[in-house]
Amino acid sequence: MRGSAEGLVLGVALDALLGDPRRGHPVAGFGRLASRFERLAYRDSRVAGVLYAGVLVGGAVASGVLMERVAKGPWRVALTAGATWAVLGGTSLGREGLAMERLLEHGDLDGARERLSHLCARDPKGLDEAELARATVESVAENTSDAAIAPLVWGAVGGVPGLLAYRAINTLDAMVGYRNARYERFGWAAARLDDAANWVPARLTGMLVVLCAGRDAWRVLRRDGAKHPSPNAGRCEAAFAGALGVRLGGTNAYGGSVEKRPEMGDGRAPEVRDIGRAVRLSAAVTFAAAALVWGAR
Repeated sequence: MRGSAEGLVLGVALDALLGDPRRGHPVAGFGRLASRFERLAYRDSRVAGVLYAGVLVGGAVASGVLMERVAKGPWRVALTAGATWAVLGGTSLGREGLAMERLLEHGDLDGARERLSHLCARDPKGLDEAELARATVESVAENTSDAAIAPLVWGAVGGVPGLLAYRAINTLDAMVGYRNARYERFGWAAARLDDAANWVPARLTGMLVVLCAGRDAWRVLRRDGAKHPSPNAGRCEAAFAGALGVRLGGTNAYGGSVEKRPEMGDGRAPEVRDIGRAVRLSAAVTFAAAALVWGAR
C-alpha cells in the first residue's frame, strides 16, 4: 500500500498543478477505441452489452496488471502517479465550473448554454441564469465523486489496475449508459457497472463534504440523500446542498424527455456566486481524500 499511496497522492498533486493533458489524453484514446469497438459489437441486446463492457474493462485491468509487473521500486510509484494523474479529473472539473461562472457573470447566457455540455448531458436550450447556475453546482457536486474520489478509492484498493478499470467503467457509462432506444439494452451493463463502482465512493464523498463543511451537510445528506433517482448522485448533491446552504433538484430536460427531480436542501436557489463555492468545496474534498490515502499507507 505504501508505494501506491505515495503514487496516488503525487498524482493528486500533479492533477492540481497541471490538470488534464491538452493533447494525447489516455482517456480520450480509450474513448476512441471504445467507439470503434462499439461499431463492431453493437447489437440491441444486453448480452452484447455485457461482452462489450467486459472486453474493454477487462483489457484495462490486464493493461494495469502488466504495467505493474514491469514497474519495480521507485518506478512503481512513478507509474501509479502517472496513472492517477491520467484518470483524475478534479482540476478540469473545477476549471469548467469556473468557466461557467465567468460566462454567467458577464451575462453571456448563450455561451454558458453552449459550455454546459462540458459538464453534463442536460438540455441547455431555454435555461436562464438561475437554472444554469443550478445545473453547474449539481454537476460539480456529482462529478466530485466520479472525477476525483472514486479513482482514489479504486486506486487504493487495486493499484494501477483499479485506477484503469474505474476510468474505463466510468467512460463507458458516459458513452453508452443511457436509457434511450439505442442503448436501453446495450448500455445496461456499463450503467450497472458504473452504479456499483461508485456506490462506496459516492457515500465517502458525502461524508468528506460533512468533514469539510459541518453538520448542515450531514443533516441534509441523511434526510435527502436517497431522494435522487440515481443510487449515488443524490448523496453528493444532498451533502453539497447542505454545505452551501442552497436547494438543489427540480425540473431537468435530457434529450427531449423531462424529469422532475426531488428537491434537496432547505436554502435558497443556487446563484452564480455559489459556483465558485462549490468548486472550492470540491477541491477541499479531493485533498481530504488524498490525506486519508496518505494516512492509510
